[in-house]
Amino acid sequence: MHLDHLSYAAGPSGLDATTEQLSQLIGEDFRVGGVHPRFGTRNRVLPLVAGHYLEVVDVLDHPASDKAAFGQLVRARTKAGGGWLGWVVSVLDISVVEARLGRNAVQGNRRLPDGFDLRWKQVGVRGQQADPQLPFVVQWEVDSERHPSHGASGDVALQAIEIAGDPQRVADWLGSPALAALEEIDVDWVAPHGQPGIVAVHLSTPSGTVRL
Repeated sequence: MHLDHLSYAAGPSGLDATTEQLSQLIGEDFRVGGVHPRFGTRNRVLPLVAGHYLEVVDVLDHPASDKAAFGQLVRARTKAGGGWLGWVVSVLDISVVEARLGRNAVQGNRRLPDGFDLRWKQVGVRGQQADPQLPFVVQWEVDSERHPSHGASGDVALQAIEIAGDPQRVADWLGSPALAALEEIDVDWVAPHGQPGIVAVHLSTPSGTVRL
């Protein structure tokens, strides 16, 4: 398993305003991502080094956002003021995760501005919906040069994550490989005093460390 990306829900002010605020803090602009037609959402993406990326997600005025688990997750977080949704790990064979969770992966895709259909399979979104400290899992169905981390400037890197939760809970749900995926960065597990999940993310930038 590899730590693939972190998702952030746009605030009530919308996708443009949220990404502009984050870009000013980080010192680098997010790219237009595209639309997730199956989930009723859209995003903007910031590629990072080491195969990671950040995405800011917003819901569309579309029935899919009410029906799909991911759309529901984003909508709820936006209504709560926006902020970190959760973390996502990637695998080469998602069938192993399907067997562990007893759930079938669903097809995901994103229509890029150039018309390319970025495709993957994912499983575990409902687990993250119920308990935000848990990651969900993707298996990419595109070549590496199409991965959203491709083309990172090299100036911004994921340094650390603060997670309100219990690493044993994550290991019990998804197995120790989920924790191993986090070993490439610093992780501070803190006792939740409210909803569990990502509390903050630390990025190294040319201007120093930024905590979001």
